[in-house]
Amino acid sequence: MAQEQPLIYLDHAATSWPKPQAVVDAVMQTLQQGAANPGRGSHRMAVQSGRVLFEARKNLAKLLRIANPNDIALTANTTVGLNLAIKGMLKPGDHVIATAVEHNSVRRPLEYLKSSIGITVTYVETDRFGELDVARIREEIRPETALVAAAHSSNLLGSILPIADIGEITRRNGIPLLVDAAQSAGILDIDVEEMGIDLLAFPGHKALLGPQGTGGVYIHPRLDPVPLLHGGTGSQSESAEQPTVRPDRYEAGTPNTPGMAGLAAGVRHVLELTPKAVHARETELIARIRDGLASVAGITLLGPQEGRPRTGICAFTMAGVEASELSFILDQHYGIAVRAGYHCTPLAHWSAGTAETGAVRASVGASTTDQEAEALVLAIREIRTHYPI
Repeated sequence: MAQEQPLIYLDHAATSWPKPQAVVDAVMQTLQQGAANPGRGSHRMAVQSGRVLFEARKNLAKLLRIANPNDIALTANTTVGLNLAIKGMLKPGDHVIATAVEHNSVRRPLEYLKSSIGITVTYVETDRFGELDVARIREEIRPETALVAAAHSSNLLGSILPIADIGEITRRNGIPLLVDAAQSAGILDIDVEEMGIDLLAFPGHKALLGPQGTGGVYIHPRLDPVPLLHGGTGSQSESAEQPTVRPDRYEAGTPNTPGMAGLAAGVRHVLELTPKAVHARETELIARIRDGLASVAGITLLGPQEGRPRTGICAFTMAGVEASELSFILDQHYGIAVRAGYHCTPLAHWSAGTAETGAVRASVGASTTDQEAEALVLAIREIRTHYPI
């Protein structure tokens, strides 16, 4: 790629970029003026750092309709939040229901507990478009079912799972519902109470527009998972036990205060845009990309069919060209950043029929333009002429 060639960034499902200027400013201001340890002192900078974390929690609670901001544990990413929820909630002999579009951040902790303490796991299949019949979850419930885990949206297929319908089933059966909101927080409207969500893990660095190294997990006040980390919190320091008060119980160690300042600014920006408007715009862009690619010979589009709801993801394969090679060509010759491979979700590839090939994933975000979407389509059309079927 020539040095002066501008980057067309279509990898927002991994990390959003560019960040709003307000996010950059918030990080820099905190680094320069207020990067002391929050909760570890009473001097003015420590107090200011504490306010930064509260601002992030408050904004997140407003976005996700969480009654008490202190029920949000701030983490380094979605993966930490999912590990906290899964490992903190399960014990030997428990049964878990998950779906066939789960990310490895759900699947691997479950498989670890399966081999280490003897839980059992049922992965409920979706159709090849990544859509789920919730009746299949109801059918798999056992007396020992202790958790249902579901991705809100597939990071490969862009399909949207009916979380509110799943939540109705889990509440009726007294089973906690864990939702992976890695691809939905900031894009889809989320109301934890209305949707029956008991645990919600989310990233700060994707559609919430914050920096990498930020995220969180909502924990319903009636639940008390075992903390993932034990250590210093600045509270109840005289005790050898982890504090019982939230959020300190789940936030051992010095936090990423500058990052959380950026996250607070990012969420504030999303609140101004509204997830509804973001989703509508991403739907429009993905329709433009899919319509353009559908006319290219040898292109197979993955995910929900036309007219079905989806997030801003378009995954596809091209006959005769490996996914990794196609991604490399797009980057080096067209300055277009996409992701190729298995996207840390092999179960979804099995569902989609791409377990042997992987796929190319283009994903849009709040800053993506019509011109960038069209550039991808034009590039794929041109590449096809050099790789005849």
